Amino acid sequence: MTWFLILLAIIAIIGVTIYNSLVKMRTQARGAWADIDVQLKRRWDLIPNLVETVKGYASHEKDTLEAVINARNRAMSASGPADKAQAENMLSGALKSLFALSEAYPQLRAVESFTSLQGTLGEIEDAVQNARRYYNAVVRDYNIKVEQFPSVLVANAFRFQKEEFFELDEEAQRDAPKVSFGDSGA
Repeated sequence: MTWFLILLAIIAIIGVTIYNSLVKMRTQARGAWADIDVQLKRRWDLIPNLVETVKGYASHEKDTLEAVINARNRAMSASGPADKAQAENMLSGALKSLFALSEAYPQLRAVESFTSLQGTLGEIEDAVQNARRYYNAVVRDYNIKVEQFPSVLVANAFRFQKEEFFELDEEAQRDAPKVSFGDSGA
């Protein structure tokens, strides 16, 4: 009887330890997702300034400017890693088109506010990439823990769910938008 109580106590301690580690890892994943949201919000807040700057020099490029704003709005309203990743892919493509305009409008590249916005966006893109990398690493570790034995027993009993990765769909979109332009001979 004593051995049974000792065994039961050991199983309870192991169960509590596993439960606590799952809670900790899930919290880390949610915190890492919040870090991505912060960086994406910084990016979204920068885009209207960028569009206004370009509009002053390339106002007849209305379709490109509207595509950027529409992609930004969709990204802001997206929820969950998969939906956000798809929306961010569209936004990155729209930003690439916007920056391509600077090739057609050399006077735009000479504007200090435009080059400053480009530099800031580049910094934000690096921060988003780092936050995404950290989030995916935390989610990977958490998802492994949720599926491993014996933690799978505790995870199932307390309904711990696997988290989604924040992944980009196309290989071409895995790079941040190019935000620095060299001299093109002009």
